[in-house]
Amino acid sequence: MKFKQTALLAIILISSGVGHAQHKTQEAMNKFNTMLNIISQVYVDTVNEMQLADAAIVKMLEDLDPHSVYISSKDKQKMNEPLVGNFDGVGIQFNIMKDTILVVSPIAGGPSEKLGIMAGDKIIIIDGDTVAGVGFTNNDVIKNLRGPKGSNVLVGIKRNGVSEILDFDIKRDKIPIYSVDEGYMIDNKTGYVRVNRFARNTVEEFNAQLKTLKKEGLENLILDLRGNSGGYLQTAIDLADQFLENDKLVVYTQGRSFPRSDTKASSRGDFEKGKLIVLIDEGSASASEIVSGAVQDWDRGIIIGRRSFGKGLVQKPFPLPDGSEVRLTISRYYTPSGRSIQRPYGEGTKSYYSDLNKRFTHGELTNADSIDFPDSLKYETRVNKRTVYGGGGIMPDIFVPLDTSERSSYYLNLLRKGIFNMYSLSYLDKERKMLLTLYPDKYAFNKRYEVTSEMLEDFLAFGEKEKVERNDEDLEKSKRQITNLLKAYVARGLYNSGAYVQTLNDIDPTVLKAVEVINSGTFNKLAIQYK
Repeated sequence: MKFKQTALLAIILISSGVGHAQHKTQEAMNKFNTMLNIISQVYVDTVNEMQLADAAIVKMLEDLDPHSVYISSKDKQKMNEPLVGNFDGVGIQFNIMKDTILVVSPIAGGPSEKLGIMAGDKIIIIDGDTVAGVGFTNNDVIKNLRGPKGSNVLVGIKRNGVSEILDFDIKRDKIPIYSVDEGYMIDNKTGYVRVNRFARNTVEEFNAQLKTLKKEGLENLILDLRGNSGGYLQTAIDLADQFLENDKLVVYTQGRSFPRSDTKASSRGDFEKGKLIVLIDEGSASASEIVSGAVQDWDRGIIIGRRSFGKGLVQKPFPLPDGSEVRLTISRYYTPSGRSIQRPYGEGTKSYYSDLNKRFTHGELTNADSIDFPDSLKYETRVNKRTVYGGGGIMPDIFVPLDTSERSSYYLNLLRKGIFNMYSLSYLDKERKMLLTLYPDKYAFNKRYEVTSEMLEDFLAFGEKEKVERNDEDLEKSKRQITNLLKAYVARGLYNSGAYVQTLNDIDPTVLKAVEVINSGTFNKLAIQYK
């Protein structure tokens, strides 16, 4: 009888607690509605009640955490595009050069590529209207070329070596947005793949790259997640699953209204054996931290780079009546060792987002010793019991400092004013056919192509014509960087973004460190699980 009375008392207390919370919520709603009605009826000027409600929601979320956000109905589709993995349009990457729309490259699988539109083509006419020399902006191009799937747009193209205007009647279609840059083999055994976001099709794209590289001899993998700010949770789980053996914990989430939920790896991983290195930096966040945290905690691979961003809050979308939505934080991510990925945000949103500047001024980006973790944040990896740290972000096993020794104001001016891009487009406009004959693929180009001293001088003179004053002292400091980046832009124009990354990686300290680690005894020294 006493047990029944105790249980009844517990139910009454819980019910009263829920009822109290509901009562407080209703009081707050009544207060807000009353205030909105008063403003609507007696404020001195006419007001837009919906805008007031939007502003109130935005401010309300700001006071909760940095990642709970309000998205208007008109912005929702645009925000989802990079993660959904497609949009409706004609499928080209373009640049506006000398007031003309230049096709940098057709997107693989898109309608423009299927019709034979080529890199270097100039779009002169859209639906009968001349668009060259009339001040067309990037937004104008998007507005005229994007449209519903199945609709048509007629473009007139000027092509080098062809005297007449070529007409193309393009039927718009779903255009893929790729989240995995094309991979490549660094040497006979080591492959490199860069994932730039965690979208719906990321794992499918990754597996396709992995399959191709395995045919080229891949045994070791460098997975580059630097600058990857995240995306879908499930995609992160599925990518981590490629590296972890069956039934190993990938991540768990827990929140006030959501009990702990564990997610474990399956038996379908395509790279559960082999040396694995994951590259991260201060721009790697959320899903990137889930993957790198799981790899580190299970001693499956080596993490190289700098401490990641530290975003470990889970958002769930909640639709609102007008088609807008709130993405509200409902729980936190924890790595297999129990580390919370989220860094503190109690000092407000402004302080939170200025943290990366604080890391730079504090010296963290250039010196690992400047990072001080208290003992309370110590955790152990699941297999080898190595010490790892919580408290915000994933700390790499091997630190590579930010290297700015070859940067100069002159180099940055050339970059900011688009001189690399403009020059490479102009150069390829004349030399594309010859270059593709000499270098039929990205490997041949990367190995044999060189930026000659004559070409570098021509580039610098081009910059002067575009109002970037030459600085020989800065040039001496940044010559290697300038030459490498110029080659990378040419590679992208000839092939794709993967060729661009491959060229940049030739002098990238973090990638070079990764190759060194793979070819040394570090994996055995740390007892990393790769066999």
